[in-house]
Amino acid sequence: MFGLPTGQVNGIDNSSILYTATDDLLSTALLTPDPDPKFDLSGTKSDDAPFGDFSSLGIFEQYHESVPSSIHFGDGIDFSEHGGSHGSTKDDLTGATSALVGIHASANGVEQSPVHHYNIITPSDFHQNGMTRKMFGRRSNGSKSLAPTPQHRSTALTPPDQDIQYDHIKVKTSPRNSPKQKDNGLVGRNSTDTSPRKASGISSEFRAKSSIPAEMSWFEFARQGILAAYSSRLNPYALHPAEYRLLRGHITRPQVTIYLNIRNAILRMWHRSPLVGVTRQEAAGCVRESRYFALSQVAYDWLLRNGYINFGCVELSHTARSIPRAKAKGGRRRTIVIIGAGMSGLGCARQLEGLTAQLGEHFSDKGEKAPKIIVLEGRNRVGGRVYSHPLKKQIGSLPDGLRNTAEMGAQIITGFEHGNPLNTIIRGQLALRYYALKDTTVVYDFDGQPVDQHKDTMIEKLWNDVLERAAEFRNKLPTVRTVEGDKFLIQRGEDPKEVNGENAELISSLEDAGVDITITDGNPISTNSNAPEHSSIGVDKVGGRQYQLAGSASKSTAAEAARSLGWQLQPDVSMARTLNLVPVTQASKYPNLGEVMDEGIKQYQEMLGLTAGDLRLLNWHHANLEYANAANVNQLSLGGWDQDTGNEFEGEHTEVIGGYTQVPRGLWQFPEPLDIRFNHPVRSIKYDAYGHSPTVIECTNGEKIEADQVVLTASLGVLKSESITFSPPLPDWKTSCIERMGFGLLNKVVLVYEKPFWEENRDIFGLLNKPEHDGLDQKAYASRRGRFYLFWNRIKTSGRPMLVALMAGTAAYSVEEEEDESLVKEVTERLAKVFAPTNIPKPSETIVTRWKRDPFARGSYSYVGPQTLVGDYDVMARPVGSIHFSGEATCGTHPATVHGAYLSGLRAASDVIESLLGPIEVPSPLVSRRSKADNPPSQHSIPSAPTIAVMPTFPATKRKRGYVDVWEPILPPPDPNASVNTQAEVEAYEARIIGAILVELGDRPIKPEKSGVNPYLLYQKDEWYNVKARCDAEEVTKANNATAKATRDQIRIVLGAQWRALPEGEKKPYIEKSQAARQSGSDAMAEYNEAVKVWDQEASRIRREFLITDPPAHNVKEKLEGRTAIELGGGRKGRKMNGYGEDSD
Repeated sequence: MFGLPTGQVNGIDNSSILYTATDDLLSTALLTPDPDPKFDLSGTKSDDAPFGDFSSLGIFEQYHESVPSSIHFGDGIDFSEHGGSHGSTKDDLTGATSALVGIHASANGVEQSPVHHYNIITPSDFHQNGMTRKMFGRRSNGSKSLAPTPQHRSTALTPPDQDIQYDHIKVKTSPRNSPKQKDNGLVGRNSTDTSPRKASGISSEFRAKSSIPAEMSWFEFARQGILAAYSSRLNPYALHPAEYRLLRGHITRPQVTIYLNIRNAILRMWHRSPLVGVTRQEAAGCVRESRYFALSQVAYDWLLRNGYINFGCVELSHTARSIPRAKAKGGRRRTIVIIGAGMSGLGCARQLEGLTAQLGEHFSDKGEKAPKIIVLEGRNRVGGRVYSHPLKKQIGSLPDGLRNTAEMGAQIITGFEHGNPLNTIIRGQLALRYYALKDTTVVYDFDGQPVDQHKDTMIEKLWNDVLERAAEFRNKLPTVRTVEGDKFLIQRGEDPKEVNGENAELISSLEDAGVDITITDGNPISTNSNAPEHSSIGVDKVGGRQYQLAGSASKSTAAEAARSLGWQLQPDVSMARTLNLVPVTQASKYPNLGEVMDEGIKQYQEMLGLTAGDLRLLNWHHANLEYANAANVNQLSLGGWDQDTGNEFEGEHTEVIGGYTQVPRGLWQFPEPLDIRFNHPVRSIKYDAYGHSPTVIECTNGEKIEADQVVLTASLGVLKSESITFSPPLPDWKTSCIERMGFGLLNKVVLVYEKPFWEENRDIFGLLNKPEHDGLDQKAYASRRGRFYLFWNRIKTSGRPMLVALMAGTAAYSVEEEEDESLVKEVTERLAKVFAPTNIPKPSETIVTRWKRDPFARGSYSYVGPQTLVGDYDVMARPVGSIHFSGEATCGTHPATVHGAYLSGLRAASDVIESLLGPIEVPSPLVSRRSKADNPPSQHSIPSAPTIAVMPTFPATKRKRGYVDVWEPILPPPDPNASVNTQAEVEAYEARIIGAILVELGDRPIKPEKSGVNPYLLYQKDEWYNVKARCDAEEVTKANNATAKATRDQIRIVLGAQWRALPEGEKKPYIEKSQAARQSGSDAMAEYNEAVKVWDQEASRIRREFLITDPPAHNVKEKLEGRTAIELGGGRKGRKMNGYGEDSD
């Protein structure tokens, strides 16, 4: 498209590095005959974390990654794409045929590193009453895999093993469970949603407690609901601000807790089984009294409309009914047009398809058919800035026939855990293979020599200190208002008793009366008072390094900080000296981050005598930050450049094996293909500013389409270029925001070889760049520091020897004007220095990106420029008339990311539905008074049968404890399973004791690990790569082979001899560090022994008091065996909760 040589394609990359592997939420079977009431959930992950760790969560939807991890475009011509398929089956989305955690295969000399893959079961394996919803990977007899093993399209498929095929993705079905086609293009399934409903909106088929597992302790049920909320980017203990605004005039303070218990339980069902939608009946089954049915339906509607449940590639039922003759409008059907088939547009279209299906009855009641949804795409493919370009040479080296591809756009998934919607889509629905990146980064100097690791660490800490001091000038985040529930009761899975007086008054009435019951929260980081100093919250993970962005400026002076980091001060520098950054911040009306950080580096240079080598390393970190923001640091706002801090996801950083494009293709195809019009670039949009008349969209081919609602997902770069004409012009408040916001550039050079000449198991390495002139002048590095500064090794994900070189900051713009040949020559020369004396061959295939020229992108992703105002991302998201705006630049909590683009699509879909149907209707009264006929709330719910029929409930007795009614069932006559029931009661009682202990004392102190610090190991860490380089050179000479490498044992032998010969004076620092670590360990053990002694004494006291104030039943008392494992300090890691379908072995 841009006049590149054959095989040259434009694209862009983004990447980050991962941390220690962790498992995701809620994967243990819920309905086991042996429930686990234990409440010891301490650990390093939120999935295993104690409830105390959740007490400091941010109040609103802020648990996302701030790194611009993936939204770039590649414009390669793929003529087979628009037809929905490719010439070979190598494009299949793969499904597991067995529960595999890791696959190690070798093909053509390319080792396949550990990958993750998941088994999927079909919706026919789920029951709709919520009692037998199966886990992924727990396959029942007759269950099928969502994605197939490779098979050609022309293969004959006959019952009883019929395949329904979408593009190159198939769903295995049988005549028993084959999906039925609906006239709206969705796949239907048996559902009771179409049954007649009462006038109040409450179905006669609702059954209280039918979605609450009978054989599970309330603590475990509550724990899973809390973690499900956390994994949905919601605070489990407080209303989302939008929930607060919706409910404040309808519920009381105790009902806030009841609502949160219901909402968390609904989310729990969704996270357990994201291949099948949660129904209204299942949501109603989360209540404990029938008078809360309406409350459950409001929670269900809010979660549904806002994309917290039933999103992605999921089969959903259609609730549309026949249109009454009196309301018929001639079969009128409104049209929704979405412009752009990137992740935002596809997410919006797929969500609208699902919402219009599930809310079909609302359109029927209005006398309308469900709206028609059309997607206009200017390219000949889906994905937008997510595009995996197939390489010329397909060698079949990847499993399941996956294609060898190069990522032209998004590349890295920056953690699946804690709210990433891609977790549900990639792992829970599409079952895609992915590779976990390793957190090891080696940096080489401009001459090819490896940088001393100790020096690298010191420089990185110094750079972090400067960044932390610049954070003093960050903008204050806006606050929001909401209301909390009762954390104690939510953690125990209990509903509060509703009493008279103040607690019987509505929230709005109390507020109007001046009662202070709400809480404010403006910064999710600041609420985490228990977080360690360098917690993962607020850590920016870019380019293989993590930077602390959330902390306030250091309390120590700059001189003290430098000394603590291992630096030697210049002779005349006082320990009281610190950085003075105020003058540079006041020198301009719009101060930028780069100037302030450069001033900090300059002052440190005077204090520490920094060398040219030190400045090269410092500027490598500058380049890394420029990669994260797609802009030179001098273009970033000082006060707001990291305004999304605190929204990071957690877990491994990963890449999709076989290409990220599989994700947008899955959204396009499942459960039924979307109506996408390819090769339809939009020329103009004529709209009514008041939304009274249809909007007319004209494409460059002359075609005109009328739409009742429009969702525009064009990039900020396209909006800045004004390539789409608006009539009337967009209002000033919108265009001025577009001008203020920044849209940056990142380019890369993809190099494909026949054989690797680098370390195949190292995922990333960096290169330092020389300045333009004086090596001691910080400003001399600005134009070149981002040039080939980082290389990604993509052997494991592309199946071919491939290096991807990044061009960040100012260097990204130079690529736009340079020839491919000169770029390849330069990068080859740089690599030759690093891997000397190996002869570096010319790449067999090269792909160079030039995003600025791309008419459908005009750059890479958004950033916060110096003139950008607080709230501008929200302004970008505001509609103009019937035109809604979507895309990463409209998502302030996680801009410049794939997940941010996708979430913006969900938000736009919600806005469109509200425009068509109005806001969620809240009945008044929302909660009716308790009648004598109502069943009491039982703390031990009777299970419903796995059919529509419901088992009878049994009478119950009530006891008072504080202001909470505790309902205990009077069990029916003994049955053969009486011993099992007794054991369950014992475990439930023990869980209550444990809960009382944990609520008062928190977790039992954890025994500190023994210090394994050894002087030699510290020395080995510092010298390993230096010795390795020498040993490799010796092996090359000895074997007369340029590719010869020294073994690890050979390196260790040399290191050992070198250590033994080291003078005592040089050994001394390592010995001192080792001794200090041992002393620190001894002190920590002494503190632990004292703390655990006090904890044990208090736990025994609480247990004794609990047995007196709340005595157990006689049969339970006989079975009690004293202190539990938690009280004894055992089982500290809690029960392992694997990810979707991940093998628990």
